[in-house]
Amino acid sequence: MIKKVDPKIDFVKLEHKLLEFWDKNGIFNKRVAANKGKPKWSFIDGPITANNPMGVHHAWGRSLKDIYNRYKAMTGHELRYQNGFDCQGLWVEIEVEKELGFKTKKEVEKYGIEKFVNLCKERVRKYSGVQTEQSKRLGMWMDWDNSYFTMSDENNYTIWAFLKKLFNEGKIYRGTDVVPWSGRSGTSYSQMEIVEGRKLVAHKSVFVRFPLKSRKNEYLLVWTTTPWTLSSNVVAGVNVDLEYVKLQASDGCIYYFAQENLEYQRLEKQFKEKKQWIEGVPKLKTIAQIFKERGGYEVLGTVKGAEMVGWEYAGPFDELDAQNEPGGYPVVNDDLKEKGATAVLQHRVIDPGKDNIGNDIVVAGEGTGIVHMAPGCGDIDHRIGKKMGLVDLAPLDGESKFIEKFGWLEGKTATDPKTTEAIIADLKKRGFLLHVEDYPHIYPHCWRSGDELVFRLVDEWYINMDWRGKIKKVVDEIKWIPEWGREREHEWLDNMGDWMISKKRFWGLALPIWTFEDDSFYVVGSKEELKELAVEGWAEFAGHSPHRPWIDKVKIKHPESGLIGQRILAVGNPWLDAGIVPFSTMGYTTDKDYWQEWFPGDFVTECFPGQFRNWFYSLLAMSAELEGKAPFKTLLGHALVKDETGRDMHKSWGNAIWFDDAAEKMGVDVMRWMYASQNIEHNLLFGYGHADDVRKKLIQLWNSYSFYATYAAVDGFSPKGRKLNDNDLTILDKWIISKMHILIKDATDAYDAFRVDKFMRSFERFLDDLSNWYIRRNRRRFWKAEDDGDKQTAYQTLYEVLFTTIRLLAPCLPFVTEEIYQNLVRSSIGDAPESIHLCDFPIADETCINEKLMTQVDALRKVVEQSRSARNKANLKIRQPLAKLCFAVDDDGVAAFIVENSKIILDELNVKDLERVADVSELIQYDVKPNLPVLGEKYGKQLKDIRTAIAAMNVNDIVQKLNSAGAVTLDLAGASIELNNDAFLINTISAAGYTSGMDGGIAVGLTTAMTPELVREGMVRDLIRHVQIMRKNANFAVENRIKINGLIDGPLGDALEDFKELFCNETLTVEMTAKFVKGEYESTFDVHDQTLTLSIERTHTSKG
Repeated sequence: MIKKVDPKIDFVKLEHKLLEFWDKNGIFNKRVAANKGKPKWSFIDGPITANNPMGVHHAWGRSLKDIYNRYKAMTGHELRYQNGFDCQGLWVEIEVEKELGFKTKKEVEKYGIEKFVNLCKERVRKYSGVQTEQSKRLGMWMDWDNSYFTMSDENNYTIWAFLKKLFNEGKIYRGTDVVPWSGRSGTSYSQMEIVEGRKLVAHKSVFVRFPLKSRKNEYLLVWTTTPWTLSSNVVAGVNVDLEYVKLQASDGCIYYFAQENLEYQRLEKQFKEKKQWIEGVPKLKTIAQIFKERGGYEVLGTVKGAEMVGWEYAGPFDELDAQNEPGGYPVVNDDLKEKGATAVLQHRVIDPGKDNIGNDIVVAGEGTGIVHMAPGCGDIDHRIGKKMGLVDLAPLDGESKFIEKFGWLEGKTATDPKTTEAIIADLKKRGFLLHVEDYPHIYPHCWRSGDELVFRLVDEWYINMDWRGKIKKVVDEIKWIPEWGREREHEWLDNMGDWMISKKRFWGLALPIWTFEDDSFYVVGSKEELKELAVEGWAEFAGHSPHRPWIDKVKIKHPESGLIGQRILAVGNPWLDAGIVPFSTMGYTTDKDYWQEWFPGDFVTECFPGQFRNWFYSLLAMSAELEGKAPFKTLLGHALVKDETGRDMHKSWGNAIWFDDAAEKMGVDVMRWMYASQNIEHNLLFGYGHADDVRKKLIQLWNSYSFYATYAAVDGFSPKGRKLNDNDLTILDKWIISKMHILIKDATDAYDAFRVDKFMRSFERFLDDLSNWYIRRNRRRFWKAEDDGDKQTAYQTLYEVLFTTIRLLAPCLPFVTEEIYQNLVRSSIGDAPESIHLCDFPIADETCINEKLMTQVDALRKVVEQSRSARNKANLKIRQPLAKLCFAVDDDGVAAFIVENSKIILDELNVKDLERVADVSELIQYDVKPNLPVLGEKYGKQLKDIRTAIAAMNVNDIVQKLNSAGAVTLDLAGASIELNNDAFLINTISAAGYTSGMDGGIAVGLTTAMTPELVREGMVRDLIRHVQIMRKNANFAVENRIKINGLIDGPLGDALEDFKELFCNETLTVEMTAKFVKGEYESTFDVHDQTLTLSIERTHTSKG
């Protein structure tokens, strides 16, 4: 039998209780068993990085995954429920280094790679365990004993098979390129990773002059934000189509730079708006200002960029040995060496042309329109250097320190501000420096360690991505949610370079590439092939995972040349690890039959920003190569989690919220409601204020259930064996049932479209219908003493609605729906499924949907809501009865329904009479004015004529046309102009004697005149309110009858005599005495200038 429930529910305590219930009773395993053999639904989990406890940002994606898994289970699908942990990569290494107190890569090598890698493995195991428990706390159902780990042998060897296939197609190569590099971590970064770590910083930027040869006292003016790269300058680039100014300074020196840049206000917008700006950095000076402050200048003329090409100059660091090394340094180009080419000898002005999408490489604006180029220090510069036969000077070692042959700079760290200051001082001392400033800009940093990156010339391993067309084809096979995700992925594929897959680190995929003394290399495709080719080190490797340092000991014999080779000492790009999971986790290389049952996946979901070039890209690329088709059918992307103000969450800022804190403070169902109801395209502003708003809605759901449980428990009602009979249903019963079946349709459509946020918005509207209209309007059916058929119908209707609603909500709110289910259903129906999560998802019955009735009842509600608003506007409390409500509506059918159900309206609004009036103008008058700012901006000179035309129109006609057609058409000298709502400023004014309102074609007006009788009834209703407050404060049950003790005399006593029946019915009072005696609760309060002291006590007369 159903039990009464406490309306003051502790949701967090409830959640812990239900976790124990599910675990003790094996509910998850029973769901899996029940769906075994049913149609398969293949969800592929994007692995969470097992490196730290979860934050609330992780919980959004994990909630969405669980919501759709639960829905598919309730709709009769077999699932794999496999969670994934991302294990390998720099993010884990950095945390282990922090624990060990290491700051450089060399310290790791000194400590020992084996010990270090084992610590990485231990960290992954530790935090995968932590995240498992946190995910269970989130209510996430997975087969937690079968999670996949990207560090597993299966995952690594499947990647080997992928790389082997590419090797056989000639797509793997070793290349020398300038790439982003972390001196702290001693490794390079791919295009995919660099975007993640971009930060706003202020660098010392410098304007430097390069002396032109054969032109006495004439200089190229160049600008750079990385002064350290000047050590490796080779050429200077100009735009051949630009005009360059020839400017003479006060000291007679002549400078060349883009004419447009002379007065250009650099970063003006950023400074004004203080966006992308750093506090304390002053406004940037124009070049004109710089020269004015140095004594002034004179413009002598201009020269075309094309005329400057070929001009030779002296570089700022030509005295360095590296600048004079034939063929470049330290990487020597033998052809250039043979020609005697050095950086110093190549100093000249060049035309670098355009980039690969046709944009000029050198432009005016920021800088000077002349770009210093160092092919060994910049990726674009390097490509130009290759094209134009320039030497490379690569000044930095693996720790971003200057190497030998760079003179006094040797050993200094390029990113150290002290090095920058020293370079600036040296440039000034030797006459190269014109101006120095703090310049704010976005610059790449390591997305894990946070250190500033440099661009460094290194050898790395790449996949030639000239087969991107195959990937683009599979992109179009996928349903992207939101749809613009498809274009974003295409955009990435159109602009990406080759895939750099190697990292000079320790913990990660051991790239299966062996090199040989003849500069050849070989890719091993499996463990079995490695064993077959191994000639040394197999015994030491056997029994270990394919990781460093164990795999490094294996040497192989090249199957063709017979040469003995060593594995490259590099690990793989971590996105290889995650991209292979549709293959590795389903037995692609070990159980092809099983893999074919579950591939392609039906669904994946992850956060959009970044994943286009990371996980999505790697998934698509690897599947396109291995199978030539998409690895999944539907992709759902969601935005980011920010704090309540819209800022990123950072521990150092004090605004980060950890999952455990949120779960125990606000409750998981509150969190899941927030996640489920958020539009996936918009960032979620997460915080405790938002949570409080959501908790109120959750309490509204709980109170609706609590209302039913309280009265059903008192009356001993059981739904077992009962069915609703259409003939017994009231209008409101039919209305809420119709709304319920609409909600089922909305829920099914939303879940099927993977837009649960749309369902949650529908549900919140339905919850308002249920609690604020259906239950409130039907309270007396539950309160009444008679246990008749009408009461039984009311119970059964509310039971059906609540049972259906919680099943619709169960995927989103697994805890509270389970708690309601156990008391609402299981307590009364013993053979019902053991858990709500073992129930089927509801199916809509179209025959129960009555569109006409819903329109009519909704209109009736609108009359009530508009009238309440009109009351508030006139400061007339609902306790004060009014004489009449008038309404106007064009639809005769709706009007007839409102009149037929006038009792509802009169009761809701505390009004004595209802009347339909013929025209809105009887209730409302309008003040209509043209919206001059809007009209002026759009129509300009026509504004005067438009104002005249509007003034000549009937204001009621204007409003009527806007309501019916959404626009008003004006005829101005034969020209037709259509004005919509924003062209007008409309104020409504209540007609005399009314307080009025209008919305959606329905106008209402309440009479404001008061009779003595209305005033007396209002006094009694005020007294009713105070007694109800006393009942609540005394914690009396809603069904308890009471006795009131205390004198109520004077005008209030006279009024009470007139309305005693009303008072007793509303307060459940069965006895009143004029003598005050101490009861169970007492209170003193004022009602209409009278002070009363009353006590209340429960009587033995109770309901039923």
